[in-house]
Amino acid sequence: MATTTTPSISLEEFLAMPETEPASEYIDGQVIQKPMAQGQHSRIQGKLVNAINAVSEDDEIALAFPELRCVFGGSEAIVPDVVVFLWDRIPFVETGVIPNKFELAPDWAIEIVSPEQSQTRLIKKLVHCLNHGTQVGWLIAPADFAVTVFLPDRLPAVMQGDDKLPIPSAIPLELKANDVFGWLRVGRR
Repeated sequence: MATTTTPSISLEEFLAMPETEPASEYIDGQVIQKPMAQGQHSRIQGKLVNAINAVSEDDEIALAFPELRCVFGGSEAIVPDVVVFLWDRIPFVETGVIPNKFELAPDWAIEIVSPEQSQTRLIKKLVHCLNHGTQVGWLIAPADFAVTVFLPDRLPAVMQGDDKLPIPSAIPLELKANDVFGWLRVGRR
C-alpha cells in the first residue's frame, strides 16, 4: 500500500527532500511513496519503453522514460510508470543531452496498476496530465487484461482484446490490448 509520509508541506519543500526508493510523489499537498513494482508491472513497463523507443528514438520523434519525475501545473510532482515526450518538446540542456528536470507535462502518460495501488489516485494523476496538455493517458490493469484510455475532451474508454490502443499520432507504433498483455507470456508459447 502506498504510504503518505507528510500531510502538509509545500511543493518546494518536497522537491528539496532526498529521493526515495521506490519514488515518492507530491499529490494534493501530500507526499505519497509509490509501491515497489512487481513482476507483471515491471515486464509491461520495460517492454513498453523499449517498443516506443525502438520506433521513435533514432528518427528523433519521441523518447519514452520509465519512472521519470515530472513537475508541472504548479502543484504536483508525479512519477508516472512511463512517460513519452515528443522530441521537439524535450528540454535538452544542450544538443542531444537529456536534462535531469522535466517541468512539463508528458505527451503520453502511462500508469500500470499494481495489486496494492489505488486506481483512483492513478486516474487523478492521468487527469492532471491531460489538464496540462498530455495527448494520451493509459491506465493498464494487468489483472483485468484491460487498458483504460484517457483522451482530452472524451470519456474514458476501456480497451481489451484486439482493440487498437490510441497513441500520439507522431509515433509510428501500433499496439492492441492483446499485444500489451502478450508481453506477460515469456519463453516458448
